[in-house]
Amino acid sequence: MKSLLGLALFFIIISCTPHHENKIQCYAWIGGPGKATDTELKSQFTDLKEKGIDGLMYSAGQEPQVYQRVGKIAKEAGLEFHTWIPTLVQGKNPKLKPEWYAVNGLGESALDKPAYVDHYKFVCPNREEIYQYLAEMYGRIADLPEVDGIHLDFIRFPDVILAPGLWKKYGLVMDREFPQFDYCYCDKCVSDFRTKTGIDIKSVKDPSQVEEWKQFRYDLITNLVNRLATMVHSKNKQINAAVFPGPNSIAKKIVRQEWDKWQIDAFYPMNYNDFYLEGTAWIGKMCKESVSTLKNKKPVFSGLFICPAPEKKTTEPDPENHGLVPEELDAAIKESIENGAAGICLFTPDRMTPEDWVIFENAIHKYSKPK
Repeated sequence: MKSLLGLALFFIIISCTPHHENKIQCYAWIGGPGKATDTELKSQFTDLKEKGIDGLMYSAGQEPQVYQRVGKIAKEAGLEFHTWIPTLVQGKNPKLKPEWYAVNGLGESALDKPAYVDHYKFVCPNREEIYQYLAEMYGRIADLPEVDGIHLDFIRFPDVILAPGLWKKYGLVMDREFPQFDYCYCDKCVSDFRTKTGIDIKSVKDPSQVEEWKQFRYDLITNLVNRLATMVHSKNKQINAAVFPGPNSIAKKIVRQEWDKWQIDAFYPMNYNDFYLEGTAWIGKMCKESVSTLKNKKPVFSGLFICPAPEKKTTEPDPENHGLVPEELDAAIKESIENGAAGICLFTPDRMTPEDWVIFENAIHKYSKPK
C-alpha cells in the first residue's frame, strides 16, 4: 500500500511540475529479438520512445538480416538504431584460429582458460586477421540502411584488476596485477614489443611496472578502434563504444582503454557505481573526468546500471544484481548532466520499475539544458 501511495504521489508531482520543452538525450542497451513478432517489437519500441528513449544500442548477434528486420521497426518507431556487437570477446568460432586468442602472463589462452567467467574468450587485438574478421563483420552490418551506427563493446583486454565491488564474488583480493589476469603475452605481442622497445617482457620480474608495456597495449586497442572507425565512417555511418569509466582513473588501469585517443563519434562510459562501492556522486565525478579529458570534443553518454529487483538489493549477494534503485535514479541523472554528460544510457530498460519510469521522465526534462 505504501508503494502505491508513493507512486501516486510521483504522478501528482509530475503533473504539477513544469517541464522544459527540451529533454536530455536518452539511450538504452537492449537485447533481442528472440521469438518476438514484428507487432511485439513495434509495441516495445513505441513504448520506449514514448517514455523518453531516443535510441537503442541493440544486441542480436552478428547476422545482418536480424538487424535489418529489427532496425526497420525501430526506425518506424522514431528511434535511432545502433548495433551493439562485442568486439574482442568472440567465443569459440570456426572462423577464428586458436592462436588468435589472447594469452595471459602464465601462458594460458583465453580460449581454453578464460579469466573469471567462461564467456571471457578474448581474441588478441594485435592480429591482422582479427581486424579483417571484425571489419568484414561490422562492415556488412554498417551497409544496412536501417542501421545508424556500430556500437563497440568488449573493446578491451580482460580486467587485470576487477572493480572492487566484484572481489568478494570471485574470492579475490586484487591489490595488484596478477599474471593470470594480465593479457596479452602471445608470441606476436611479446615479439612486437621486443622489436619496438628492446625489452623482453617475459624476462621482467614485474611487468606491471613497465610503462612502455602498458602503453604498447593501450595502443593496440586504440589502433584497432581507429581502423574500424575509418572503415565505418567510409560508409557514412556512426561508430561509438561502451567503455570503462575514466579514462585515466579506471579504464586505462584495469582494461587498457586509453579511449580519449579513439577517433569515434560518442562514448558510453559504464558508470556502474555499485561495482566500485560508490554512491551517485561518483557518477558525476566520472562524467566530469570523461568530458574534461575529451575537452568537450565528443559527446559522453553516462551509462547507468539499473537494479533489477530494488526490493532485494540489500539482501542480494551478487553485486552484478545491484544497481540504482528508484530513489537513486534522479540523483544519478542529475550528477551526469550537471557534470557535462550529453545524456544517459540505461542498462537496461527492462529493469526499470514503474516508479523508475516516473522518476526518469521527470528528471530527463528537469535537468535538460535549454537549446
